[in-house]
Order: sequence, then C-alpha cells, then structure tokens
Amino acid sequence: MVGEFYQLKDIEKLGVKKGVTSQSIKDILMSLVDDELVITDKIGTSNYYWSYPSAAIQTKRNKLDNLSQNVDNQKERKNILEKSIKEASRDRQESEERSQLLTELKQEQSLTKELQLELQKYAENDPEIYHKKQKASEIAKEAANRWTESIWEIQSYCVNKFGMERQLFDQTFGIEDDFDTID
Repeated sequence: MVGEFYQLKDIEKLGVKKGVTSQSIKDILMSLVDDELVITDKIGTSNYYWSYPSAAIQTKRNKLDNLSQNVDNQKERKNILEKSIKEASRDRQESEERSQLLTELKQEQSLTKELQLELQKYAENDPEIYHKKQKASEIAKEAANRWTESIWEIQSYCVNKFGMERQLFDQTFGIEDDFDTID
C-alpha cells in the first residue's frame, strides 16, 4: 500500500473488509494527514491520499533539525542571561542604604497587598460596576420583552391562520397564565 495513491472511497472499502467503520477510517486518515504521515491533494473534485516512507523520514529529520536548532538557541540565550546575572551581581555592592531601601520596598509591597485586599471588600459597592450591572439588567429585560412579544405574534398567527384557540396554544407550548412582559 505504501507508494500508491488512493481515494477516500478506496480506503474505506479496504477498511470495511478488515472490519473498521467508515467514520473511524476518516478520523484516522485526518489524524495521519495532520501528523504529515499521509499526504493529501485535491485533483479536480477528488481527494487523493498517499504516503512514501522517505517523505515521513524526511519530515521527521526536518523536525529533529528544527528542534536541535531551537535547543542550541535556548542554550545560547541561557549563557547570555547567566553572564548578565553575574555582571549585575558583581556590580551590585552591598551597602546599608541598599539594605534599607530593600526593607522599605518589602514594607510597601506588603502595605499594597493589604490595601488591595481591603479594596476588594468594597468592590461590590463600586458605582461603575453597579452601573454596568444595571445596564446589563436593562438590556436583558428588553430582550425578554422582545421575546415575549414575539411569542404573542406567533400565537396570534397560529390563532388566525389555523383557527387554534389561545388556551390550546398556551397549553401545547407550556405557557403559564401569568406570562407577560416585564415592567
């Protein structure tokens, strides 16, 4: 089979003879095409599928070359970053002023966290969020009323066109007696 070309119907016939369902064949074939183990091409109105062992080997070699090149690039980047860290730590001198500034920084970061936690407590009372929720509620209300009116239009159409009674329509479609627009 390797080195020959097939149409989907030919592959399905071979699979059915072996006891494989048609849908499974399509799924497996698409998976093989995605993995570049089977090549597909549309010629006219038909799709043709084929596979050459050398093509699969070449695809794997190309992937291996790309991965090897990526590993080399990442190693080089790592070396550059390690050098810059060494240079930065060598240039950084421990001093009392630096220690004091680092302590202040930690205190400020801690204070910022505490304030953000307290701010979250009041977030539900934020006027901006309240207005957004109010606007979303208004939009939902308008949409519900639009749907209600659409149902009434359909009900009216069925009553007039098919001579159906309103109670039968309501009962058939599960419409409650208190069904109305939202004020």
